[in-house]
Amino acid sequence: MTDTGPEPTWFGQPRGLTVLFLTNMWEQFSYYGMRALLVYYMTKQLLLGQGHSSFIYGAYTACAYFTPIIGGVIADRLLGKRRAVIIGASIMAAGHFMMTFEALFYAGLITIALGNGLFLPSLPSQINDLYKAGDPRRGWAYNVYYVGVNIGGFLAPLICGTLGEVYGWHYGFGAAGIGMLIGLIIYVKGQRYLPPEAPRVPTEDLPATRWADHKRVFLVLLAIALSVTVFRGAYEQVGNTVALWADTGVDRSMGSVSIPMTWFQSLNPLMVMLMTPPLLAYWRRRADAGRDTSPARRMALGAMIVAAAYLLLALIEWTGGGARADWLWFVLFFAIFTLGELFILPTGLGLFARLAPPRLGATTVAAWYLAIFSGSLSAGLVGMLWSRTGHASFFALLAMIAVAAAALLRALDRPVRSVDPTWIATNRNAES
Repeated sequence: MTDTGPEPTWFGQPRGLTVLFLTNMWEQFSYYGMRALLVYYMTKQLLLGQGHSSFIYGAYTACAYFTPIIGGVIADRLLGKRRAVIIGASIMAAGHFMMTFEALFYAGLITIALGNGLFLPSLPSQINDLYKAGDPRRGWAYNVYYVGVNIGGFLAPLICGTLGEVYGWHYGFGAAGIGMLIGLIIYVKGQRYLPPEAPRVPTEDLPATRWADHKRVFLVLLAIALSVTVFRGAYEQVGNTVALWADTGVDRSMGSVSIPMTWFQSLNPLMVMLMTPPLLAYWRRRADAGRDTSPARRMALGAMIVAAAYLLLALIEWTGGGARADWLWFVLFFAIFTLGELFILPTGLGLFARLAPPRLGATTVAAWYLAIFSGSLSAGLVGMLWSRTGHASFFALLAMIAVAAAALLRALDRPVRSVDPTWIATNRNAES
């Protein structure tokens, strides 16, 4: 571990976090820029059916989060985290540019997913290396890092979405590729602010007792991953069926101007940026007062809040009589949805990174993305029901899925607290 920098540059965090933050921001710009266009491109340009398009969307996002399982092992065992980030970012940039050619649509999706496998687990797993053991700032670092995700996600629909809707879908995909290149350049130039990597250990040199040593932790993380899989079956509909509803079920007129449908994809990341600072301040005050919420309870509360957001859409559909909903209701939905997201997703990522065994950081973080893989695949299957059921019933179903995830996470509270060293150290006196 390295000493924390004397001149922090972001929320009192080391300089290296800013490098990781900005790299991630531009990678997410490319991802969300392409995602904002994907379903619309398939239904409007390629003329694929809604069910087929939703399945492809779910299958792509699932594959993009499955490849990190293999990529994390490759990074830990062969390439190292830094080299994996650089190679992965280069491959993803190539995939985004391939998307500008209609004939290379599927090949581009596959290429992006492969590059993502190396990039995604290797970048956030470097955050822990910026801090000494026990540094209290480490817990907040993942929320700061998560803001980077959402700055990129906020800019992407405004830039890539507008280019795609107004000038042509392929211009939007090209802009996403340029964003990925910017992220790659930032990472290469900023490597001097990152700590040196620990030596890589070949698989045959790992102690044979590793599973026994960490069995309890692995089982807890597996249970968390299964719960998050259920949650993401509802969560991932934001870029899928909810995006389709924005096109057909929302009155997007504001005076004489019609709000582009892709712009609504910016609401979620915009609210992440607005909500994160006061939420962090609130959590910090609770922690200082000895009333911090355990990770599993915080995640369960987040899932319940997301359920409330989908229940709002169900009520709007039930009471709307078939009329388009005012776009202000859609803004309220995203406000509630985002608040729940901030409780569950950064907390889960931080938990996986914090509990990672030595020299298995990228592999353990990749296991978090395995939950996103399975959840995205289930979301694609759930999304196929959009055309087969009423919209109010569909949104109510999403609310029930989120409630089920909340119940599972709440049941895991005690097991999670028993293996989380940060929680044990900071709450030893408060535990009964």
